[in-house]
Amino acid sequence: MISLAGRDILHSWGKYLFTGVGLGLLIGVTLSMAGIYRGMVDDARALLKNSGADLWVVQKDTLGPYAEPSSLHDDLYRSLQGMPGVAETGNVTYLTMQAQRQGQDVRVMVVGFEPGHPGEPAHLVAGRPVTRAHYEAVADIKAGFSLNDRVKIRRHDYQVVGLTQRMVSSSGDPMLFIPLKDAQEAQFLKDNDAIVNDRARTTANPALNRPGIPGLLDAIISSQSTNHSVNAVLVRVAKDWESEQVAQGIRRWKHVQAYTLVQMEEILVAKLIATSARQIAMFLVILAIVSAAIVSFIIYTMTLGKIREIAVLKLIGTRDRSIASMILQEALGLGLVGFVVGKSAATLWAPYFPKFVLLETGDTVRGFFAVMLICAIASIVAIRAALRVDPATAIGG
Repeated sequence: MISLAGRDILHSWGKYLFTGVGLGLLIGVTLSMAGIYRGMVDDARALLKNSGADLWVVQKDTLGPYAEPSSLHDDLYRSLQGMPGVAETGNVTYLTMQAQRQGQDVRVMVVGFEPGHPGEPAHLVAGRPVTRAHYEAVADIKAGFSLNDRVKIRRHDYQVVGLTQRMVSSSGDPMLFIPLKDAQEAQFLKDNDAIVNDRARTTANPALNRPGIPGLLDAIISSQSTNHSVNAVLVRVAKDWESEQVAQGIRRWKHVQAYTLVQMEEILVAKLIATSARQIAMFLVILAIVSAAIVSFIIYTMTLGKIREIAVLKLIGTRDRSIASMILQEALGLGLVGFVVGKSAATLWAPYFPKFVLLETGDTVRGFFAVMLICAIASIVAIRAALRVDPATAIGG
């Protein structure tokens, strides 16, 4: 019956192949959806790994700088540096915004960091690290920047002096690294007009102009032009110390929240992208149902197109099992053609997606068996129709 199924396929191979290509494009979309989810998880893990930190110290009762707003004083690192088990600390800020390059908006995550401390870009693919205190930047190549490009962030222009790779936020936005002081100004300070208005309102406040509180008005006005806040302090744990052990001490004595690498990964994967994961899972279920329906319809239509041939086979004594095997083999062959086309298509168009698409071998293997199972189940309708064919049909008109 293998030759029987093969002969039937060769008889209408053009239609069969075209149908397999159409099914393959649908399978390619399904594999791409799974790859998008894998890419989101990989982006989250890359974000944590590339930070070079073992602990994330953030504002108490928050989930950290990537999931919720967090604000700490930038001198906290000094007291953390003296904690047992702490090897190194680094202040960081994170701000997702639209930067401007040559008049065009580019969505990036602006990271303020201190050179030589946790949080700086670890690997450069071109250029050099940031060496000046102001107005230099290192960008991820996904942002589309080139060396020596000028990027406008808030009120200032920055020169791209280095390029890095796979430095993205949990949502897939490329990172742009600038000095910490510049990032604090971009994130926390008000624009010039707002500062002037606040100073005027402060000066006009009668409660601040009483003789009994000299110097208070000047202090408030001065504070409006400076800011000493960061979103997190990244900590590297000393050798032979457990991250959770150091984190417990920080939580107990510094009244802040400290997350380990495992805990931060849990926050990003289980909380931050959980909704997207459920949505992608729903799409996968819908695509699987649609694929099964399409295969069922195709195989059923192909079977109805050769009712007379099936009747002849039954008339000459061909067993029902052989006829069922022929239809099943054609369905599985259609799934095989579709899967090869779908995997090839997903691999070809994956680099053109705005977000990172990770096509894992395990997902490919599971996808193959799922396609074969769907095709086998979808062939049941056609097999039942073929088995009900009356052999007299071969003789009748």
